Amino acid sequence: MSVFSVIWKNLLGFDLIIFLAAVANGLCYYFTRRYTDQLYRKLHMVVFIPSHREDPEAVAQAVRDVDEEEIVALRKRSESLYSVFINVTAIFPLLGILGTVVSLLPMVADMADMQQNFFAALTSTFWGLVFAILFKLLDGFLASRIEDNDKNVALLLERRDLTREAALR
Repeated sequence: MSVFSVIWKNLLGFDLIIFLAAVANGLCYYFTRRYTDQLYRKLHMVVFIPSHREDPEAVAQAVRDVDEEEIVALRKRSESLYSVFINVTAIFPLLGILGTVVSLLPMVADMADMQQNFFAALTSTFWGLVFAILFKLLDGFLASRIEDNDKNVALLLERRDLTREAALR
């Protein structure tokens, strides 16, 4: 049996689970990135206003005009999706190892097909590791934006509180 026929057979078998998990994780990454970028843009206009160049009252008004519920909802959505993303990313090596074990189990029953079963086992490990590496790299880009957004939301809420206190005086 050729190398390509074994790969094709595995793609229709256990490796399909790995690819479906990769598609789901890719969608999770897309939506997480979309929400974090949306939140970043909303916060950027308020949190990073250079106050020494702007009218302090205009800055205070911009902070008051921010929809706090929308900001918190965006942060919650992006962090929830990010949590799913990093957890699915973490299981790819495990899926690869599970595919290896599933492929090697028939070797015990039939030693004649040992080479084919061994090769099939390696494809699952290969795909599990490929997707783990790919999504771990994407995680590096996403993690910094999530952290920035957390800090910026905290700063925004702190400024809103200070602005409200000043307005009450």
